[in-house]
Amino acid sequence: MSPHDRQAGAAAAPGPTVPPEILARRLHRVVDWLAADQLDAAVLCPGSDLEYLLGVSHGTFERPTFLLVTPDAVATLLVPHLEADQYRNALTGQDIDQIGWADGDDPYARAVAGLGRARRVAVSGTMPARHILQLQRRLDPECVLVDDGLSAVRAVKDTWEVQQLTLAGAALDRVHARLPDLLAPGRTEAAIGQDIAEAMADEGFADVGFVSVASGPNGAIPHHTTSTRRLEPADVVVVDISGPLPTGYHADSTRTYALGTPPSDVSTAYAALTEAFDAARHAARPGVAAGAVDAAARDVLDAAGLARQFLHRTGHGIGLEVHELPYITPGSPAILQPGMAFSIEPGIYFPGAWGARIEDIVVLGETGAVSVNHRPRALLQVG
Repeated sequence: MSPHDRQAGAAAAPGPTVPPEILARRLHRVVDWLAADQLDAAVLCPGSDLEYLLGVSHGTFERPTFLLVTPDAVATLLVPHLEADQYRNALTGQDIDQIGWADGDDPYARAVAGLGRARRVAVSGTMPARHILQLQRRLDPECVLVDDGLSAVRAVKDTWEVQQLTLAGAALDRVHARLPDLLAPGRTEAAIGQDIAEAMADEGFADVGFVSVASGPNGAIPHHTTSTRRLEPADVVVVDISGPLPTGYHADSTRTYALGTPPSDVSTAYAALTEAFDAARHAARPGVAAGAVDAAARDVLDAAGLARQFLHRTGHGIGLEVHELPYITPGSPAILQPGMAFSIEPGIYFPGAWGARIEDIVVLGETGAVSVNHRPRALLQVG
């Protein structure tokens, strides 16, 4: 549920190298996508797009780095000379040319020249405005820029990506397994959050993407992080954690805990939430619209009189970014495909009182959704 993606263009922490043959297949997928969508080229910038195709990414800052891909030519990485060495090893053995440029050159003109007579060009959705505006000024006025098209390619994970997401899910399960020892009346949310961050480091995460420890009334705030509030007896506590492994692939999972025996109204509402989660997971199959998965969860909560307490979408895609396609939103016509990875995370929120959410990451197989998280989804009683 994390609202924060890693900063576009930031370098991932060093991790296991993506096999060259997988990177080559990804580049071929992009070329096929350009042809299928009648696009003449793609201009991709540092961030998750370059990480996907090169296995590495470094900052873009004020000097642009562009990967130019066309359906009928070798891909070209246009990079400042002073940053060229950071990419050279990554390009070894790949069918990608590297062209350097120096301060005083016009990298935007060189990029546009490399596109030939392109009329429809896809660009990274995270490309900084300073770069995209400079490109637009040099492109033919009839050229149309297509925002973030590569996200659709990246939404379908390859086998290596599924392996990384599975490893990330297992590591985060081990972090959640420590929570019963951390949650106790008198402890602050912030102190527990720090313990969680240390546990994530222990389990091999590259950094802490997001930690939410939302106790009592704070649980009714879906994007609450932590505060100085001290946990109290009988609190319901929502704990949402996300972060990337050194490979850049993210985990994201939420569990809800009860300090002591929960009141009957909490147990009843939480039972409906569990049913909503199960309904959405069962509905997630190839060929089904994302909106139908959202509706499956929403219909259960509506029948339980909890429709107004469900404030957000049912899920989001995940991979090199913690939030990416597909989005499991009301009415979405996006058709789910095998290999897609996304969260299922219905939640209920009672302002000023408490909240609850269940979140797993699932990967879509040929017949349905397979969870990479395996911690109990019941309301977990501690203390």
